[in-house]
Amino acid sequence: MYVKMLGLQDAMDSAIGGGVREMILVLPDAFTLYSGSMYSNSPTTGDWESYISHDLIAYIDSHYRTIADRDSRGLAGHSMGGYGTIRIGMKHPEAFGALYTMSSCCLMNDPAQGQGAIAARGRGNAVPDTPASGNATPGQAPAAQSRGGGFSKALSAQAAAWAPNPMNPPQYFDLPTKDGQIQPLIAAKWIANSPLVMVDQYVPNLKKYRAIAMDVGDADPLGANNISLDKALTRLGVPHSFEQYAGDHTNRAAERFKTKVLPFFSQQLAFAANEVKSGVASEL
Repeated sequence: MYVKMLGLQDAMDSAIGGGVREMILVLPDAFTLYSGSMYSNSPTTGDWESYISHDLIAYIDSHYRTIADRDSRGLAGHSMGGYGTIRIGMKHPEAFGALYTMSSCCLMNDPAQGQGAIAARGRGNAVPDTPASGNATPGQAPAAQSRGGGFSKALSAQAAAWAPNPMNPPQYFDLPTKDGQIQPLIAAKWIANSPLVMVDQYVPNLKKYRAIAMDVGDADPLGANNISLDKALTRLGVPHSFEQYAGDHTNRAAERFKTKVLPFFSQQLAFAANEVKSGVASEL
């Protein structure tokens, strides 16, 4: 879906024609039975964090003419992919040299508050919407978007990723509510997987990046949490750039991929072996 949404081939051709350097662009499909992986390791859905940060890199480096070094790799994603980018980026600076998050979802996951709580409480003990509906949370990246839309569809993906329970068929996860009441331990697992909660622990890792960029639309319902992450990185002294532009969650994603994301990596990554270095992130 993202290939179509971004007009990928034309976007790349146009960007390269405008001076962006040639790149190998990898779009892993992280769609799952639960409408998304959350780029997390889970006995219910699989080890998606390890897949992106290790397995996929090993495959690409062994099959294509890459510069097999973190300084020559970037990670980017939109919505759930933006979440995956900052999550994996915080934990695996050995894998990537630059990060670009677009309209990141799920930066603060508190089942007791927000739309997720309303949806979960409204269902009581019911299982969140599953892939049988054909819908999923927007933005599967770093790379491939899900088949459909709707932020409430993230509940299944989050539950399977963050509260897996192989002994609880048929969905094999636990929900943060039971009989309309919050279950503190399960809710704590969701909160613990929130980048706004995690970020303070990973400052040394984030300072290893050549560059970090973030953006979000001013009409995007995810804007407030993205602004909070920008403020947290500033408070923690992590060099980065942040832009809030005129737009909503998706209407300018294709344009910004071509005019912002690709030029960012063209400028920040090492495109020759002699450019590789053990650097520290710099202001953009």
